[in-house]
Amino acid sequence: MPSDSPAAPTVTAADRVYRHVKQGVLERRYEGGVLLTEGEVAEAVGVSRTPVREALLRLETEGLLKLYPKKGALVLPVSAQEIADVIETRLLVEEFTVRRAVPAPPALLERLAALLAEQRRQAAEGDIAAAMTADRCFHAEIVRHAGNAILSRLYDQLRDRQLRMGVALLHAHPDRMDRTLAEHAEILDALRAGDAEAAAAAVRGHIGRVEALVRGAGR
Repeated sequence: MPSDSPAAPTVTAADRVYRHVKQGVLERRYEGGVLLTEGEVAEAVGVSRTPVREALLRLETEGLLKLYPKKGALVLPVSAQEIADVIETRLLVEEFTVRRAVPAPPALLERLAALLAEQRRQAAEGDIAAAMTADRCFHAEIVRHAGNAILSRLYDQLRDRQLRMGVALLHAHPDRMDRTLAEHAEILDALRAGDAEAAAAAVRGHIGRVEALVRGAGR
């Protein structure tokens, strides 16, 4: 009897390579400045070189790699300008949207509490990459709740850059995770209290401290 359920999307060899390399870059297994060759990537994933080229080209368009013919793909370091641009955009979007989130409905508060609990668990287990994903989801949930689809898409476009910077930050300052959890709790408490100004101040302070750390201004 035929099934009415849609078929699962086919994962191509190029998709597998793309996910493997991208995850390696975002989790800093492939550091900025490392030159990846088609041969080593093909061997790591178990594919031929053709899908490797396709995947690397895709990652170049996303700004994570720079291709050099017959040499390989250079993992691009995070630049000071990129850091400044991401921080500035985050501050503009998040301060605006957290104000719009007040008064926060129970569903939003429950979702944020669940994400915070998930981040605490992952931090306790030492899974930095997973904790950073939960971190980004915590902020993105507030942005989406504002109901502005354009802002949500803009924020989502920052996802990979945020994750890469966040993982790098926590590797450099492992003690920062406890402070991040406390700052997220502060944002959530302000939303629960229905205090838009306190929520905006908490977001501003949180992002400001992140900026100071990624710029190397202190702990």
